Amino acid sequence: MEHQAPAQNRQGPDPAHDGADVARGAATNALALLAANFRGVFTFLIARLLGGAALGSFSLAFATTDLLSKLGTFGLDTATVPLVAQRQARGDTGSSRRILRIAVVFGLLASLAAAAAGIGLSRLLGPWLGQPAPLTQATALMLLALPGIALYRISNGVSRGFRAMRHDFFSRGLTETWVTIAGFLIAYALGLRVLAPVLAVVVGTAAGGLLAFWLAHRLLARAGPAAAPAPTAREVLGFAAPIAGYSLLNILIMRMDVLLLGLSVGRVPGLSLAGFGVFCAAVEVAGGLRKVRQIFDPIFAPVVAARLIDQDPGPLREILAKVGRWVLATQLPLVGALALAGGLVLSVFGPGFRDGALVLLILALAHAANAFVGLAETVIMIRRPALNLLNSALTVVAQATLSLLLIPHFGAIGAALGTLFAYSLQGALRFFELRVVFGWSWPWRSLRTPALAFGGALAAGLGPRLALSGLLGEAVGGIVFLGAYVLIWRALGLSAEDREALRQAWSPKRAQKG
Repeated sequence: MEHQAPAQNRQGPDPAHDGADVARGAATNALALLAANFRGVFTFLIARLLGGAALGSFSLAFATTDLLSKLGTFGLDTATVPLVAQRQARGDTGSSRRILRIAVVFGLLASLAAAAAGIGLSRLLGPWLGQPAPLTQATALMLLALPGIALYRISNGVSRGFRAMRHDFFSRGLTETWVTIAGFLIAYALGLRVLAPVLAVVVGTAAGGLLAFWLAHRLLARAGPAAAPAPTAREVLGFAAPIAGYSLLNILIMRMDVLLLGLSVGRVPGLSLAGFGVFCAAVEVAGGLRKVRQIFDPIFAPVVAARLIDQDPGPLREILAKVGRWVLATQLPLVGALALAGGLVLSVFGPGFRDGALVLLILALAHAANAFVGLAETVIMIRRPALNLLNSALTVVAQATLSLLLIPHFGAIGAALGTLFAYSLQGALRFFELRVVFGWSWPWRSLRTPALAFGGALAAGLGPRLALSGLLGEAVGGIVFLGAYVLIWRALGLSAEDREALRQAWSPKRAQKG
């Protein structure tokens, strides 16, 4: 897949800076994620202004669009990260420019084809499946967002290959988020109602995609000629193909609960469109746990890609241990807070949403497990992407089978349990693949401190949660848990390597790129 550049052009990665680069990149990504999380305001506005039924319709349309977006990007949003990172490690910026051109042209063509096919199918299958006309119309219209999604994701993949993490903050965190919110409010004020959030997504993704492309193109504007031989379209697409396959399956796994439950509305006793909207709100909140991985993954992938130029597995396992510990330490307080105060969090969406607290707990465990073990997927992807395709295919079959058995009897809880089982199975397969590919298992000992802090804090929070009833018990339990988690971490202290990574991350001598 990769050609060796001439010896004089090679610039091998420096292991001493891997941890600092990840820490610095994660800090920038956290800022981008914080800005992007204002997208939650968009969901909140839909629920408040249009109601649970409208939120359910929008969520089903968005899930369909998100699924088809994987056909539009063809895995190039992920494949460009290691492709560019390895070229940059060898000093070959010219090849990176060629990769951007190949990926963007193919991605736009593929996304336009996916949009056209999706619109035709939604018009054909919607009435046959008994879906309401507004839902079919919203789904078809939202598919027009696919080219903007492809342009944003692929362009940011190239930027991440350069370890330029700030581009995501500007294109998605600021531009896409606020253009979408403003577009929704304008469309709502004009009386479009149900179609208002759909049009807002189309406009917002287009704005974010154009800015992301401009930022990536600016990085490469002064690049020299590509080192011979330059990457061909066949090489780029060949590497991306298995990634496209398992990315599509992964998004199907992530959205299957919404898709299957949405198709069951009115067919399963007690499952109304409003109840489906409550489930979608729980999915939205629990899905925030996946975003913890998004803090680390954009910088983790290029660091791993550059590290795999070498044959020594020691530094790779070391950086995996560090990042795994950081992901878990960031994720566990969110899991505990949702476990103790899930009803309180959902009540923000409006009356009746608090009923989804149990569903939220199950989904929180599922998405937390997926975000953590997803680091193994990134490592495997760069060396053996076909293995990720295999385990995702097995997971889809298992989840679909279990969900179709549980949803008719348990409704929303059955859909949530199907998701939890799917992510647990996928995680087990990824751990097994690590041993197959690299000959070593996950560095479990590195997780001791966050596990101890979580266990102690959860025990402290359960007391007031059980002693006090209602929202008061949830609020006090959650606050006690978070306070205890911070205090226990403070008592245990950071490891020497974590302190060193943070020190280097804030060193002015190594300013962040981008």
